[in-house]
Amino acid sequence: MSISCRGLRVAAGGQHLLAVDFLEVTDGETVAVLGPNGAGKSTLLRALARLEPAADGEVLLDGEPATPAQLRAAVAAVLQRPVLQRTSVLDNTAAGLRLRGMRRAAARRLARPWLDALGVGHLADRHARTLSGGEAQRVAIARALAVRSRVLLLDEPFAGLDATTRADLIADLRTALDRSTAAVLLVTHDRDEAAALAHRTALLLGGHIRQLGRTNEVLDSPADLECARLLGYTTHLPPELTGHDVLLVARPERCRLVPPGCAPARAGVIVPGTLRRVVPLGGTTRVDVDTAAGPIAVLTTAEVTAAPGDPLCVAVDAWNTRECPSRS
Repeated sequence: MSISCRGLRVAAGGQHLLAVDFLEVTDGETVAVLGPNGAGKSTLLRALARLEPAADGEVLLDGEPATPAQLRAAVAAVLQRPVLQRTSVLDNTAAGLRLRGMRRAAARRLARPWLDALGVGHLADRHARTLSGGEAQRVAIARALAVRSRVLLLDEPFAGLDATTRADLIADLRTALDRSTAAVLLVTHDRDEAAALAHRTALLLGGHIRQLGRTNEVLDSPADLECARLLGYTTHLPPELTGHDVLLVARPERCRLVPPGCAPARAGVIVPGTLRRVVPLGGTTRVDVDTAAGPIAVLTTAEVTAAPGDPLCVAVDAWNTRECPSRS
C-alpha cells in the first residue's frame, strides 16, 4: 500500500507551517524527511496520519482519498518518546494486535519474533517501565511492526539515544524493515540516518520540500545553499576565490590544512587564511580559519601545531567540492 498527500497545508495562528504539494511513499519503500528543528517534519507526519486538526489537503492510500478510519486501520506511528503500558515488554509489543481483536496468546506469539528482530527478545518478560530509553524505543518499533501495518510513520525514533545505542538500533531497524513490506516515512534531522535507512530522501525547509530524490543523489548533490548547509556542506567557496562560475561547497571533514604557499598536489582549490581557533572534539579536531571569503571550518584527525594568528591555507580536492546553484 502506498500513502501520499496532495496540497497538504497546515497553518496555526495565522502562520503557515507546512505546504507540501505532493509526496508519496510506496509499498516496501522507506522515505526520509530530513530537515532542521522547526522545519515542519513532525507536522508533516501528524498531518499524514490526520492527527493535525488544522491540516488541509488530501491524504491518499493507494491513490484514493482516505478517511480517518481507513488511516487508523492502515497506519502505525512511532513517536520520539514511546508510550508503554504498565505491563510486560511482550504484552506491550502485542498491544496493537490485541486492539485489533486478536486473542492474547496469539498476539503474544506473533509479537515475539519482532522483539527478537529488534534485539530485545530477552526482555520479553521484563516490566516495560524498567526499560532504558533505547530499549523502550525498540519495543515501540517492534509493536508497530507486529501489527503489520501497511504504513509506518517514524518520528525521529533515535532522538535522545547515546551514539552506541543509536548505531545498534539503526542496524537492527534496517534488518527489520527489510522483512517488512510497509511504506515507511522516517522523520529525522540526521543525514546519516537517512543514508542508512531510506531509499529516497526529501529535504524539508521552512515547511516546503526543497529537494527530493534517491538518497545517495540528494545527499551528494545539494540543490541550493540552504540544502547544502542542511547536508553538512558548510565550507563555502565563492567564485572570486575559485574562478568557477558558481559557488562551490564542501564538507569540513573533506578539507585539509596546508602550509602557506603550498601548491596543490591534486586538482582542487587552495584558500589562504589565518588560524582563528583550534577546538579538540575527541577523535577529531575542528580548526576555524578566517579567509577573505569568511570563516572556513576544517575537521581533521591530524595534529595541529599552528597557533591562532598563524597563516595557513585550506585545501579542498576537486572531487570533494560540489557546485551549488543559486535558488531561482
